[in-house]
Amino acid sequence: MTASTPTAVLVHGAFADAAAWSGVIAELQADGIPVFAPPNPLRGLTADAAYVASVAAQIDGPVILVGHSYGGALITVAGTTENVVGLVYVAAYVLDEGESLGELQGRFPLSPLVSSLKEWVYPVAGGEPAAEVTIAEDAFPSVFAADLPAEVTQVLAAAQRPLATAAFEEKAAAAAWRTKPSWALVAAADNAINPDVERFGAQRAGATITEVEGASHAVAVSQPKAVADLIREAVRATS
Repeated sequence: MTASTPTAVLVHGAFADAAAWSGVIAELQADGIPVFAPPNPLRGLTADAAYVASVAAQIDGPVILVGHSYGGALITVAGTTENVVGLVYVAAYVLDEGESLGELQGRFPLSPLVSSLKEWVYPVAGGEPAAEVTIAEDAFPSVFAADLPAEVTQVLAAAQRPLATAAFEEKAAAAAWRTKPSWALVAAADNAINPDVERFGAQRAGATITEVEGASHAVAVSQPKAVADLIREAVRATS
């Protein structure tokens, strides 16, 4: 790859961490594509998007932002960063400016995820405790990763990272897909985000769409080549 090859910045979503990209990272590195998978704070849309934007801005050269799940909402806002040249959505929320996750989800029947959340609290400096959610461990395999072996989903369930509930109500401050090209992978058997939510957002954004039949929400883990292929397409188109 050349010096003008964009760096793929992989933004994980809720109930996961950057290790979920491991298979995708290996695929991209084998092709010489620079890649970075930063931690997503999972504390709220505005703060998390600002963090992702700061990561992108500190990378020399062009950047492709890749967002899984809630990470899609973040790249929609962070993608306005000057050196971001494209957006890739993976089983993700594609918000419009002024729209929240709750509003986008509310357009369609709720997924099994909603009834499978377990609420926790965490301390906030100088204020009342705030709420965060994980997926109940017994529901995690079917909701998040139905196309992975049980021994894998047990590990993923134990290692999941919680999402602050505030993230569902905060509104996107921008929609970078209005000015930058986008690609989207729809996980057709997703039980965490209704696949119709993924399709609607991707179509509204004018994204180049790939559907993966039988893919769960954890498509980056179960089918890393399919995810990497879409990122490669975005990298080729923007190099």
